[in-house]
Amino acid sequence: MTVIVREPRLPPTLGATALVAWTIAGINVFLPIALNTSPWDALTFQVPGNQGNWWHAMIGAQFLLAYPAIWLHARYLRAGRTPSRIGQRVLWSTLLLSALGTMAVQLPFVLHRAGTSELQRLAIIGTGLGILSAGAVAALARMRASPLQASLVGVSAAYLANASLCLIVYGAFPGPLASRLGWVVTFVIVWPILVEMIWLMRDHELTIGGPSSAISAPQG
Repeated sequence: MTVIVREPRLPPTLGATALVAWTIAGINVFLPIALNTSPWDALTFQVPGNQGNWWHAMIGAQFLLAYPAIWLHARYLRAGRTPSRIGQRVLWSTLLLSALGTMAVQLPFVLHRAGTSELQRLAIIGTGLGILSAGAVAALARMRASPLQASLVGVSAAYLANASLCLIVYGAFPGPLASRLGWVVTFVIVWPILVEMIWLMRDHELTIGGPSSAISAPQG
């Protein structure tokens, strides 16, 4: 008997919406999140009051994950082309550094040194580490069956963990809309990215028989 393992394909509408969201995320790197400061400004230490430091740079750097995400989506939506082994190693090394960066950024909140309320502190730690943990478990579970989908889950989890921190920390910052347009854009684009990640985290569908293009595994 042959068991067919079919990889779920993104619905066209969801795939297109996610690609648009990631493309906007690429533009959002240069839009101000708070106090007229963009992620790129934070990465290059151009923070008002000369307050730029490693913490701001780490947050800004992770917005750059939008670019490998766009590349992965272009491959996935065209023909489901898996990145080369070298590409996968570079990507997962980047995602590992991103996860470590997110944990480092959260350290002041864990140690009660960030000056936020207790509710904000718990929300930041819970969402950030929760998304990273769920994404890591799902990506590892899917790695053998679909390296491309595992990569998509991994990059989405890394991006969302950092974005959730920014949304919580900078949500109450004052200023006109133009000075925090990137925050609004981030709030909008995280939802289709989250929906796509959850969809990709679903288990593979097992069916008897099926199209010849599916992956077959003989059962003895």
